[in-house]
Amino acid sequence: MVDSVDLVGAQKPQATALLRVEDLAFAYPGQTLFDGVRIHVQSGEMVGLLGPNGSGKTTLLRLLSGILRPQQGRIILDGRELRAWGRRGIAQRVAVVPQELQVPFAFTVEQMVTLGRTPFISLFGNRTARDHAIVREAMSLAEVDRLAKRVFHELSGGERQRVTLAMALAQQPRLLLLDEPTSHLDIKYQVETLELVQDLNHKTGVTVIAAMHDLNLAARYFQRLWLFQRGIVADGSPAEVLEARLLQRVYGIAAQVGVMRGVEHLSVLPPGESIANKQVESTQQAGIHIMAGGGSGALIMRALADARIVFSAGVLHIGDSDHTLALRLASEVITELPFSSISESTRQHLHTRLQTLSLLIICPMPVGPGNLVLLHEAVELCQQGSPVVLLLPPDTKNVLPEDQHTPEAVIQLLCTPARDYAHGDGTHLLQQLVESGAIIAASIGEAVAHARRVLAINHHT
Repeated sequence: MVDSVDLVGAQKPQATALLRVEDLAFAYPGQTLFDGVRIHVQSGEMVGLLGPNGSGKTTLLRLLSGILRPQQGRIILDGRELRAWGRRGIAQRVAVVPQELQVPFAFTVEQMVTLGRTPFISLFGNRTARDHAIVREAMSLAEVDRLAKRVFHELSGGERQRVTLAMALAQQPRLLLLDEPTSHLDIKYQVETLELVQDLNHKTGVTVIAAMHDLNLAARYFQRLWLFQRGIVADGSPAEVLEARLLQRVYGIAAQVGVMRGVEHLSVLPPGESIANKQVESTQQAGIHIMAGGGSGALIMRALADARIVFSAGVLHIGDSDHTLALRLASEVITELPFSSISESTRQHLHTRLQTLSLLIICPMPVGPGNLVLLHEAVELCQQGSPVVLLLPPDTKNVLPEDQHTPEAVIQLLCTPARDYAHGDGTHLLQQLVESGAIIAASIGEAVAHARRVLAINHHT
C-alpha cells in the first residue's frame, strides 16, 4: 500500500508559498475580465473562490491550471513559472475537477481513476506496480474502491463526483482545483463531497482552491475565502469576507450575515429574515407548495431548503430550470411533459395536493395557455380561504416602496406583457388573486417568514 503522503507527492503543509500570482491580467475580445490580480497560497491551504456568474472564477481556475495563458503577469507554482513546467509537468502537480465530467466510453471506475496516472506514463510505457498501488490508494481515500468494477455512467451524481476526485488524487497533485464541485448535486451529496475534500486536505496536505456558489457551504468548509468580481474584492476568513456590505456590492443583494443559534459557522440569509429567530424545521411534512417556472422559483426554493422547510413544487415541465432544481430540493415534484399543456390527470394531482397544504407560494412566473390552469387552481384555493402568497418580481422594493403596495400597484407589477402570454387571461386571474386576499411578499425573506408563521400556527393547532 502506498502511503497517502506519497500519493499527493507532497509533505504535510508548511509555511511556504505553493502558488503565487503576480499582477495577473486577462481579457476576452472586447471584455476585460481582470487586471492586476495578486494572490499568495500557502501549501496545504483550503481556499473558497466566491463570486457571481460572469465574475471570472472559472477563467481564473483555467489560468491556474495552465489551460489559458495570462496576457500579463506571472503564475508561479512551486517556485517556478507555471508555463516553464510544460503541459506534462503541470499535470503532475495540478489536478482539476470540473463541474461535470463527460466521458464518451463505458469506462469502469477503476479505469477512470487509472486515467489520473497518464501524466506519469511515457507514450509507449506500461503502468507499473507503483501506479496500480497509487490508483488503489486514491480509490480508497475517495471511498470508491467498492465501486471499482461499476460503469462510471451508471453511478449517481455524488458517486461520480467521488470518482472524479479519486482520478484527480491519482495525479499526485500539489494543487487541487475544483470548479463548483457541488453544483449538480443534491444537499446530501453536496455535504458528502465537501466533507471528503476537507478530509483529503487534512490527510494528504493537498492544497485546494474551489469555486463555490453556496456561501453557507463555503463558510463551513473553507477557512480562507476570496470574494471575486473581476479581481479580488476581499481575501480573508469567512467572518471577514462574508460581510453584508461586501455581498451587497458584489452580488447586489442586501443579505444578512451572522451566526445562527446553536451553530458555530457564519450563515448568509436572504433579506428580511431574522438570524436570531431562525429555527430548523426538519421533521415537518411538506406543508408548503411552490408554483413556479422559467427560473422564477430558484431563489425561494433554495431559501426554503436552506431553512430546512419541506416543500413540494409543480406543475413544472421537464426541461424547465425550476424543474431541474425542484427535483434536487423538493419533497415532491408534480411534473408534466415538455412543451405540452397540463393534462387533466396532472391537474387532478395538483388539485388534491393543494387541498392538503398549509401555504401556496406563487412565483413571478411567465403565464401562458400551457400553465394557465395553475392560476385557476390558485384562485379557487384563495377563495376558499387558504393562504396564498404572491411573490413579487426581484428588485420590487426599488420600484415599489412598501407603503405603496396597493392592489392596483401590485397588479401592475405582476401583470406585465412580458409575463402574460395568455392574451390577458393571466392578468385577469392574478387580479382575482389580489382581490381575493392573496398575501403580497416583496422579497424572498418575506415569503420565507410567511411560511414559518403558517407552519408555526399549524403546529400549535
